[in-house]
Parts: sequence; C-alpha cells; structure tokens
Amino acid sequence: MEKTKTLLEMDRKTVFHASTHLKQYADGDLPGRIISSGSGIRITDSEGTELIDGFAGLYCVNIGYGRTEMAEAIHEQAKQLAYYHTYVGHTNEALVTLSQRIINKAPDGMSKVYYGMSGSDANETQLKLVWYYNNVRDLPQKKKIISRDRGYHGSSIASGSMTGLPLFHAHFDLPLERIKHTIAPYYYRREDDQMSEQEFSIHCAQKLEEMILAEGPDTVAAMIGEPVLGTGGIVPPPEGYWQEIRKVLDKYDILLIADEVVCGFGRLGAEFGSIYYDMKPDLITVAKGLTSAYQPLSGVIVGERVWKVLEDGTDQWGAIGHGYTYSGHPMGAAAALCNLDIIDGENLVGNAKDTGAYLQQRMHQVFSNHPMVGDSRGIGLLHALEFSPSPQTRSHFDPNLKVGPQIAAACLEEGLIARAMPHGDILGFAPPLVITKAEVNTVVAKAERAVNKVMDKLVSSGDWKP
Repeated sequence: MEKTKTLLEMDRKTVFHASTHLKQYADGDLPGRIISSGSGIRITDSEGTELIDGFAGLYCVNIGYGRTEMAEAIHEQAKQLAYYHTYVGHTNEALVTLSQRIINKAPDGMSKVYYGMSGSDANETQLKLVWYYNNVRDLPQKKKIISRDRGYHGSSIASGSMTGLPLFHAHFDLPLERIKHTIAPYYYRREDDQMSEQEFSIHCAQKLEEMILAEGPDTVAAMIGEPVLGTGGIVPPPEGYWQEIRKVLDKYDILLIADEVVCGFGRLGAEFGSIYYDMKPDLITVAKGLTSAYQPLSGVIVGERVWKVLEDGTDQWGAIGHGYTYSGHPMGAAAALCNLDIIDGENLVGNAKDTGAYLQQRMHQVFSNHPMVGDSRGIGLLHALEFSPSPQTRSHFDPNLKVGPQIAAACLEEGLIARAMPHGDILGFAPPLVITKAEVNTVVAKAERAVNKVMDKLVSSGDWKP
C-alpha cells in the first residue's frame, strides 16, 4: 500500500498521461492504478486486485498476457542483434522472415511492408506515400484525403486530422486543410428509419461521391477507413458498404487505405478485415495485433499498383526521402514472428470467429431487449452496447449524466475492464483472442450486473424513467 502510494505520487509529478485530465490527475483528484502483472485475459494491479481485461489493453493484447515465449523470443533477439537500421538496403533475418509472412497473410495484390512504431506514425507514412505517388504521376493537385466521421486513425498531426472525432481536433488546430470527412457508415444512427442496410450503404456512397465532386476529383487522392469503426463506437459497416464505396473510388482514380490497426491479424475471425469485407485496398495500415503489443511495431503494406509508381519515383529523383531510426527494429520483428506463431499455432483467428460468434450471441440474448440498450452490435471479438433512454426512438441520454462512463465504472467494480467510448454513451468490448466461451459468460454476466446497477441508480435518482 505504501509503495503504491509513493509510486503514484512520483507518477503525478513526472508522467504526462495520454487522454487524461491533466490538472485533476496531478492534484490527486483523479485516481491512478499501477498495473503489475498479467496472465491470459486478466491483469493484476500493485494492490493485488485482479481484473478481466475486456478490452485487451487498447484492442491490442490479442494473445493474452504473460506469454513467456514472447519474452524469450525478444530476449534471444536482443542477445543476437538488439538493433541496426534499415536504411540503404540494410536488413535483419527476423525482418525478412516477418515481411514475407505478412505478405502471405495479406489480401491479394500486396507487395512490400514499411515499418514504424505505432499506428499513428504508420498513417503519417501513408499520407506521405499518397502525396509522393501523385507527384510521380504528375498530378500535383491530387492530394486531398477523405476520412470518415467517427473514424480513428491516430493522434499525431496528419493521423489526428484523419481521425474523425472532435476530441482529437479541438484546440490543436486540426484537421489539416487537405483532410476531409464524409459520413460514417453508422446504420443505427441513420436519419431515415425506412432505409435498409443496403440502401444506407448506397446513401453513404452517394454522399462520398458528392464530396468528391464538390472538392474536384482531380484534387482527391485517397480515402482511409477502418473495416469496422473502432474508437468511434465499434460500428460494423452495413451490408454492401465497402463494395459501394469501392465503386466510387475506382470511378475517380482514388486510392483506398484500409486502416487494419484494430482488425488486422484475426480480431474479426479473419486474417484481415479487408479480406472479410472484400475491400480490395491499395494500402494497409497494421500495428496492434502485429505484436500483440509486446513490442511497439507498425507497418504500411504497399500494394503492387502503388509500389510500381514509388519505384518510378526513385528512378526520377533518387532514394526516397522517408525513414525512421527504428524502422524494421529487429526486436519488434522477433516479437511479431513469435506472436504470429502463437496466433497460427493456437488457431486464434478461428477462436475469434467461433468464440466471437458466441460473444455476439450472448450479448444479444442479454441486451437486445434491455430497456436501456438501444443497440447491441459487433462482429468477431468486437462488441458495443449503445445506451438510450428510449431504444424505440434511439434518443440520447443527457450527456451530463455520463451514462457510458458510469457503466464502465460499474464494470470496474465488478472486476471487468470495458471501455466507455468517446462521443456517445457506448460501452466497448475487445477481449484478447484467447478468451474462452466460459470467460465470455463471465464477461457478459459482469456487464449485465453493471448495466442494471446504473439503471437502478438512474431510476431511483429520478434521472430516467423506463
């Protein structure tokens, strides 16, 4: 207890925490927690409290915590070669093996992999490559990127601009002028109740085309999108969405960047979300599931169509002027190889499909007719509950009630980490891919108790009447 208190006092004085109310935390008004260990789908804090991590860190610890084989692989690589750069043709054995393996798993038509350290920096790379690509093609005006409302692509300058959540723009002078946002494929929030999913998909594609025409097709270079919206609310696309979007992009010579940071390497029950939805991307961003977060590593997978143009560019202008010190880090590559060994050896993609289907079934059984749940949605090992005071009308709770955060806090009291998603009363689940059906039952039972606890509180306080 005393050690925890001392460490937290030091932490408040020295650490700048992400997505945190800085003054409240520094003043001690916001609690902190020191995570000490983890095993499987559970983590333990410095006081011995064990929690089920229903969000796999940040959608990333896919193989679960405490995998000693990962530690051994990282250790062995560190003993052999801890670091060397990848500039001017230098490489390492782990990186070569990993790159071939990624290309083999990726959708058809992929050619090369460029490495970074995070999804944010990978999407920065995507932006630069798209701009370079059109400069090589002598299309200097074709530089705008279309993202989507509620999309999440990172929090750096360009990737934060592509993110379609106001929290990541407000007071940072974002988004950049070249980044535009079209409507989200958020069927639950459709304005016209009479629209079928397919009709809504066509509507989304029409809105995209209207934006392209308004901006000028000769100025629009690429569209970026997650196969399933993640931080924007865990929203699977409506039926036929990506096929309708692809038609529009092909019509106007616009590249498609699939941001697979969350969906890649199995979370949907397929190797990639872009395979599951037949997106046919030109570029792919990967990160979280690549190493299950045991080491920081991200990748940009470049399709053959783009790669050939990049080669032509270096014939014209010499070596490409892009690089990071830690690109292709051997310890990251070793971790990724071991991670993929575990995913393949334990058939975690299959588990995400089968146990994921069970998670969807159990969530729907418990919450689809719950008086406070407007939508219970998901795919694979991704699920979200969206809360509404009137599910029939899909209305919103008063934001001041903070219903989503209240329920996330109630889950924590039950020993379950679930995430209050930003910009809505939405509770998200993204457990490690090693989760079992018995553990799914535990997660759903804890979530049900938490939701009912907050519901009873809202009724008793007079803030809501079912």
